[in-house]
Amino acid sequence: MGRSNAALARFDRLLQLRPLDCHALASQAHIHAQRGSFDEAVNSLCLLTQTRPQDAAGWFNLGYALQQLGEQGQAGVAFRQALAMDPRMDRAWYGLALVLMDLRQYLEAADALENTTALQPMSPHGWFRLAQVRQALNQHDEAVNIALHLREFEPKVAAQLERALGVGLPFSPCHQGRGASVVAARASRHAA
Repeated sequence: MGRSNAALARFDRLLQLRPLDCHALASQAHIHAQRGSFDEAVNSLCLLTQTRPQDAAGWFNLGYALQQLGEQGQAGVAFRQALAMDPRMDRAWYGLALVLMDLRQYLEAADALENTTALQPMSPHGWFRLAQVRQALNQHDEAVNIALHLREFEPKVAAQLERALGVGLPFSPCHQGRGASVVAARASRHAA
């Protein structure tokens, strides 16, 4: 209802009565994050992950809040904790990849993005970042193949990626299906 101050006051009162209430901690952190108060969100999420260390969502949210504060190393630890609890959490793979990209650890970032795109093959964000990483690793052909793959389901994002890569790929029926080879090649690597 847009009354975040009232909600925070209620959660504060609830936490006075039940200091480790996980729902209240998560909700409080969510409101702080929405307001851009990431320091406060981290405080709540640290308590939450201490109380429920097996909660993958709590670890992911902590990683996100730390990332917003520029605490890349700590964010990476939190994302890895989330993945230890739930290795199929594509958001945590993506968050970890962004951290690794920021730290210029491109080989590890590529691995994280491979997991992201395997779990969310129709989401353009992971593909876009994977192409950027391939470009940073001087794997230009791989990056171009990703742009071709994106054309199949996200042509606007593909065009943006092509501009970012500095390539102009004319439309051609010969390009159709070429991006699918990227997916097929990745699938065979994951199966191995």
